[in-house]
Amino acid sequence: MGKRYILSIDQGTSGTKTLIFDANGEVVAKATKSLKTHYGEDGFVEQNPEEIYANALASVKDCLTEFEKAGGDITKIASCGISNQRETFVVFDKNGKPLYNAVVWQCKRSIAICNQLKSDGLEPLITERTGLIIDPYFSGTKLVWLYQNVEKVKHAIDAGEAYFGTVDTWLLYKLTNGEQYLTDHTNASRTLFFNLKTLSWDQEILTALGLANLNLPKIKPSSADYGLTTINGLFNEPLKVSAMIGDSHAAAFGEGCFSSGTAKATLGTGCSVLMNIGESPKVSNKGMMTTICWSMEGRVDYALEGVIVSCGSTIEWLKNELGLFKNSIETETMAQAVSNNNGVYLIPAFSGLGAPYWDMNRKAEIVGLNFNCNRNHIVRAALESVAFQLKDVILAMEEDAGVTLSMLMVNGGMSANQFLIQLISDTLQCTIGKGNNPDVSALGAGLLAGLHVGVYPDLDSISQIRSNFRSFKPDESASEKYHQEWLGYVNS
Repeated sequence: MGKRYILSIDQGTSGTKTLIFDANGEVVAKATKSLKTHYGEDGFVEQNPEEIYANALASVKDCLTEFEKAGGDITKIASCGISNQRETFVVFDKNGKPLYNAVVWQCKRSIAICNQLKSDGLEPLITERTGLIIDPYFSGTKLVWLYQNVEKVKHAIDAGEAYFGTVDTWLLYKLTNGEQYLTDHTNASRTLFFNLKTLSWDQEILTALGLANLNLPKIKPSSADYGLTTINGLFNEPLKVSAMIGDSHAAAFGEGCFSSGTAKATLGTGCSVLMNIGESPKVSNKGMMTTICWSMEGRVDYALEGVIVSCGSTIEWLKNELGLFKNSIETETMAQAVSNNNGVYLIPAFSGLGAPYWDMNRKAEIVGLNFNCNRNHIVRAALESVAFQLKDVILAMEEDAGVTLSMLMVNGGMSANQFLIQLISDTLQCTIGKGNNPDVSALGAGLLAGLHVGVYPDLDSISQIRSNFRSFKPDESASEKYHQEWLGYVNS
């Protein structure tokens, strides 16, 4: 059969990355295209749906050009996988014409609607069915805003002529010329419409939200048959689309979270922690979200997700506002220059505290300063705040799910800081893994696509590909004192 490759489209908030992987999971071509986001008043965040599609096409075209320049044969590309920015959605008509801009996951326009739905007593039902809380972060409340404020959208929904889709659905609909109207379990689980137990759209919730006549895509496993596409003529012969999955979930699969107790943490501006909890959903009592981790035909893995608001943003604040260093790469050496934090703790509540505290009124603090402290202690305290927040999330997940963390894989910009990764290992008393591929969402979508078409015969073969990563082992003598003192300040 010769060499076989997988095309992976990772459509994110800031742009689209397209990568081509070989059967060993190695990148053989890559291209990136930036995407414009429109920021309006009152927390409105939107993108042009047609620009999202054009952006993806341009990225794929550039990637294929690079692949062929390097001697690649595009007829050997076996399948395509798509990962996408979660919660962002498009409402369009039966001809595929958008009825409004894509509303981005960051958009806060539905705060008042969320408050009203909570006052109406809907949150217990929604949390029990969907595993989520009523929050502007998720698609549903922002669609309710469109229904109440955009006459064109309201009329189309009432007439049964409005089609809802997260970005994966929108791209697939366009790529297949309207032949395929589908989504996967992970994207469906971020809408507020999806019942985690029945794995279907929850009609009672849709009716309660006034969206009973809304058209919704058919739901499939993340690794499945999603139809054929020439990607707007870039392929002479139709290519199979064999995976669709939300980007954070794709990262979990790309990091090898295949069994209960495995988890990934993306250390960026904030931090998303996803822990695989096995084959049954478990509603959190500790401020976590319950969601689908990933799925394939005959198997659905669930996850708990914890969102940490401030990680890399804390370091950026120290750089930009306090001027403690010129480049974030310096923080590793600065933290190592002192033997401990000298009693200094940073509570990074610049935008409140996320999971598991959910205190959005909390303000940031630096505590414990004295004349014997210097900037290195503050930098170390900032990095420690990342490790301590992670520990608090993981402990809450373990208690919620009755599962012990067995492995945490890390990715994202802050994972380049080796002091921080070792600190996380020591704090959690768990092995931390760091892979070599920074594009783990694209990798996850590619592996799932390859799994469906037989490039990878089973999960064990993918585990072999994922076995090449650096491990950070915990220092078993590391003191718990610092975390306990941190908790004292957080809870004070």
